[in-house]
Amino acid sequence: MIMGQKHPRPETSGQPAPPVFELIEVEQVFPVPKPGRGLFSRDTVGLRALDGVRLRVPQGASLALVGESGSGKSTLLRVLLGLDAPSGGRALYRGKPIREARARGTGFARDVAMVYQDARGSLDPRMTVGQLIAEPLRHFGIVPPAEEQARVAQLIDRVGLPTDAAARYPSGLSGGQVRRVAIARALASEPSVLVADEAVSGLDVSTQAQLLTLLRGLQRDMGLTLVFITHDLGVASYLCEEIAIMYLGRIVETGPTDAVLNQPAHPYSAALRAAAPRFFEAIPEPLPGEIPSPLDLPQGCRFSTRCPAARDDCRLRDPQLGTRGADRAVACLHPLDAPDLDAASSAAEIA
Repeated sequence: MIMGQKHPRPETSGQPAPPVFELIEVEQVFPVPKPGRGLFSRDTVGLRALDGVRLRVPQGASLALVGESGSGKSTLLRVLLGLDAPSGGRALYRGKPIREARARGTGFARDVAMVYQDARGSLDPRMTVGQLIAEPLRHFGIVPPAEEQARVAQLIDRVGLPTDAAARYPSGLSGGQVRRVAIARALASEPSVLVADEAVSGLDVSTQAQLLTLLRGLQRDMGLTLVFITHDLGVASYLCEEIAIMYLGRIVETGPTDAVLNQPAHPYSAALRAAAPRFFEAIPEPLPGEIPSPLDLPQGCRFSTRCPAARDDCRLRDPQLGTRGADRAVACLHPLDAPDLDAASSAAEIA
């Protein structure tokens, strides 16, 4: 396959193609010792890292997964990659269980590529950049051995690295260059799905902008399905057309990125937007309180203990993710309407 050519879509036989990823009421429960019982105690309780997650990622979509630390993003990532089997529910890849697709050698490992948050740590420091990029080419038999060097040079050029980068080691590269190597290595297997975990965090603003432009161009030109995990709403808005916002093990709102960020339906989404720093303005106050422990979930809505707009029934009923319009979904008993948006955002800033 020529670099830049769109990845072929799976055969559909006239039927609608199943989503690339689909999570149906996915749960992930980890046994942990009861408080005060010691690290090796057999007396355990269940920690719900994921609790009834529902998500669909169609072919060619670009989805940002956003939430605070502790919201369950990393656990969800491991389920999507088939590294962990969910405790409950169904996790599907193109209509088949992800773990089954990964185990049976159906091409999952080649088709789904990962760019890790710690890009430098994901690269063998004893190998040159050329060797690192050539490794997946050789492993999956992408090109004959005689063509490896030319394909490596093509990938290096595609991600904007200098031509002499193939002979260098990761230790001699800047943070931005290391991220480009990780992206080139991910693209070497000619995937149709790219999953990136905080792929631009910790970099200066100009380098972030360059990498985001690169990723957006790759997603468009190669027809990639992109799942991007980030804390940065600005990054999500620039890079991804769809957004899913997580809170305490559950997705609380999904929809087109611009629509969700410009007019959030969930108070948590509004609070995240209100807390984003703005040029020439004072840093806003964070959300009140701390994210509750998954070992002791609040009764009713799990956001009710921090929500500036919580009502009495919010502390009694647990809202489920439900449709809101043609292309959005929200898990809230009292979704925000347009007139309530400014008031909710102001309340989040004052709290």
